[in-house]
Amino acid sequence: MSNELKKRSEVDKSLTWDLSHIFKTDDDYEQTLNEAVEGSKVIENKYKGKLNNVNIILKCIEEYEQLYIKALLTGSYASLAVSVDQTDVDNQTRYNKNNSILSECFSRITFIESELKEVDDKVLEEAINNTDKYKVYLEDIKRSKPHTLHPEVEKAFASLSPVLDAPYSIYNQAKLADMDFDKFDVNGKEYPLSFVLFENSYQGDKDTKVRREAFDEFSKKIKEYENTIATAYQTQVQKEKIMSSMKNFDSVFDYLLFDQKVDMELYNRQIDVIMEKLAPHMRKYAKLIKRIYGLEEMTFADLKVSIDPDYDPKVTVEESKKYIKGALEVMGEDYLDLVMRSYDERWVDFAQNKGKSTGGFCATPYGIHPYILLSWNGLMSEVFTLVHELGHAGHFMFSQKHNNLFNESPSLYFIEAPSTINEMLLTNYLIKQENDPRFKRWVLSSMISNTYYHNFVTHLLEAAYQREVYRIIDEGGSVHAKKLSELKKEVLEKFWGDSVTINEGAELTWMRQPHYYMGLYPYTYSAGLTVATEVSQRILNEGEKAVEDWKNVLKAGGTKAPVELAKMAGVDITTDKPLLNTIEYIGDMVDEIIRLTEEINKK
Repeated sequence: MSNELKKRSEVDKSLTWDLSHIFKTDDDYEQTLNEAVEGSKVIENKYKGKLNNVNIILKCIEEYEQLYIKALLTGSYASLAVSVDQTDVDNQTRYNKNNSILSECFSRITFIESELKEVDDKVLEEAINNTDKYKVYLEDIKRSKPHTLHPEVEKAFASLSPVLDAPYSIYNQAKLADMDFDKFDVNGKEYPLSFVLFENSYQGDKDTKVRREAFDEFSKKIKEYENTIATAYQTQVQKEKIMSSMKNFDSVFDYLLFDQKVDMELYNRQIDVIMEKLAPHMRKYAKLIKRIYGLEEMTFADLKVSIDPDYDPKVTVEESKKYIKGALEVMGEDYLDLVMRSYDERWVDFAQNKGKSTGGFCATPYGIHPYILLSWNGLMSEVFTLVHELGHAGHFMFSQKHNNLFNESPSLYFIEAPSTINEMLLTNYLIKQENDPRFKRWVLSSMISNTYYHNFVTHLLEAAYQREVYRIIDEGGSVHAKKLSELKKEVLEKFWGDSVTINEGAELTWMRQPHYYMGLYPYTYSAGLTVATEVSQRILNEGEKAVEDWKNVLKAGGTKAPVELAKMAGVDITTDKPLLNTIEYIGDMVDEIIRLTEEINKK
């Protein structure tokens, strides 16, 4: 951490992903983009005004899918290049040009869904009965009929997509390109600071002075941008409210949950039960951190530290292979071989460099292979992140093999289950490696501080805050920087009670995550992990039968709603039992960490 972040051109190529698997050359990219443009014109001339016959409808959808795949590949190629270097002007130019061109393409073919939604139900039903491949796609069309706008309005929205998506772009530019952090000083030593360094390293630094000074300096810098980012966010949520009204939804919540195929009961339960039932366990965990570190005051800036930082092993990229293999062997050879290809085929971008997006994600260009973004910090926590993203990768590889483009992705509600179950499998594997109490405590605390904290605390508290924002918007109000900070602070204080001081800067946490520009996404992390916890226990207790059930869920992709997918895996999410079981599991884990700490201290 003593060195400045490298420029992208200076990082080791072996630590970067290989985008040539999408397009070998930029010329190939340009050719495919041109094919998408021409294809959209052909489809418009060939089918517009003629979707009133079952055979024509099915033929049009087939050609639409092929066009869509080309568009997604060019979009992936452009956006992935930008994600690893927001400072590269050429990449930004290509990305913006790609978005602009594709918006024209899709505006041309919005007539497809508009006309399908106007087709007589008998014709639509006949089309549904005449295809297995596009059955779910057509059923979704039928379901959305009551919320359809005039075809010309839908076309206008498609044309305006680059503008309508601007809030997210503005947020990323402010965070990753414009924010230039100063060094900070602790005991005469200078430390470089950036968004990535703070998120991946400093907020978990075992040195309290370094950790808290980094938090203060980080908070001061992002606060300089609070009004800009608040305006971008207000624009985003206001857009969503307007869209919900135009599409005849009763509320912005109904609008945002519609595509997830989830009702308000499931959404609210996830937030309310965790806020009430999980809080006592996490407060107990916070008090343990306070005791271990000898802190006079436990602050928000101290929550991400390791229970045993001196034991947290350093892990190289090469060494991570044995952990990934050991954790995922239980899933069978087909699954394991698939995800292990990620190393040799360079699916993963491990490098740390200036201008790179923070956090981690998995992109899944259809028919190629997944691409995973990380910023490898050399600690075991990154193995948890990697196995998480490989869960997304394995899921979409299984799904794409068995489904068309329109059916590959499940509801957002379910999207994090395949990734978080892999973290559970990693923990199960590690805990069996040896009986040393210090090792066991490290494994369990890694699970709490990484998997459960990330999904059941960080993202859940985002969801609770986000719900309050949307309630204001739904009632015709608006939000600004001061209000957003007030709402965030209230949620943090409610969850942590008097066990954690919500120090200055904590209220700005709403500025740190991009999830608020993705609808009702944050709550789905805990929803996915609830399913994952239940399924991982099934795998532990039942073995191969549970594994096969789970792989069938992965293969199902988006062909079923979340309740049905969970049922396939043996979990009933129509009740609060899985959620309460998961919270009890977390509580037991915290109690075991406390017991192991006492055992270690006696030695």
